[in-house]
Amino acid sequence: MKILVCISKTPDTTAKIAFTDNNTKFSEQGVQWIINPYDEWYALVRAIELKEKDPSVLVHLITVGGADAEPVIRKALALGGDEAIRVNGGGHDSFYIATQIAEVAKQGAYDLVFAGKETIDYNGASIGGMVAELLDFPFVPLAIKFELNGSGAVITREIEGGEEVCEVALPVVVSCQKGMAEQRIPNMKGIMGARTKPLKVVEAVPVDALTAVVSFELPPAKAGVKMIAADNPEELVRLLHDEAKVI
Repeated sequence: MKILVCISKTPDTTAKIAFTDNNTKFSEQGVQWIINPYDEWYALVRAIELKEKDPSVLVHLITVGGADAEPVIRKALALGGDEAIRVNGGGHDSFYIATQIAEVAKQGAYDLVFAGKETIDYNGASIGGMVAELLDFPFVPLAIKFELNGSGAVITREIEGGEEVCEVALPVVVSCQKGMAEQRIPNMKGIMGARTKPLKVVEAVPVDALTAVVSFELPPAKAGVKMIAADNPEELVRLLHDEAKVI
């Protein structure tokens, strides 16, 4: 079995967010980059667990981006991936990225494609569905459990108010979220081994992006905290009505 895991480079959640070029570009100055947590903690670790149960399973990683994404995908290799593919392309349009992933998946004849449910920077949650459509594979989103079952899989996913259990034939695309697996930390053996694991670079296929960023905008700054004396409830009520807009 061959599994392809989608890996995205995202800013650390503690990074200071700023924009340049008249608020049309994200400023990367001083930003610490990490593997998108949904890709790392759930999609990648579940793929590694499947490999641990069956050593014949191959886990390949894919990312779309420039050479600056290679440290991130090397970390993913350190966790347990067998080899990685970097599609040499840029941009944040979901259709463009999904097309690059689907093209590699077609050529690699993968049985299973794992992705995180979304990235923590753009929160689009659209890549998995687009990849499935381009491959003509079934798609199961928001998965919290995944088990192989012969030539198929049993997948549990979250729905409004509960859970849904699906049976699906392989190949399939699955987007993963909390519950699928537990976070792991690379050990020294994995870190050293990742340096020599194959990282193949392929050129992006031509495709027109369907979206473009017009501008970014930071949320309004938080107002200061007002302390109200315990013996002055009338002032608290007034502030709730007039400033907090509580009716």
